[in-house]
Amino acid sequence: MKKYLSKLNSRKLWAAVVGLIAGLAVVFGIDESIINTVAGAVVSAASVVAYIITEGKIDIAALGVNRREEE
Repeated sequence: MKKYLSKLNSRKLWAAVVGLIAGLAVVFGIDESIINTVAGAVVSAASVVAYIITEGKIDIAALGVNRREEE
């Protein structure tokens, strides 16, 4: 399960998803400015979420090291 969750942190995955959605939006005739706005928002949000999760993992790992040193 962790393997799949780590895949969701991948910016490459989210860029590919946005590319797919943008391509489908063009096929269905949605306005280009809307496509650009939505794609930018999704990529930005994915980057922020990936950063938060990564920093959380780093903090958890640091707490584990500190507890071992105290014992």
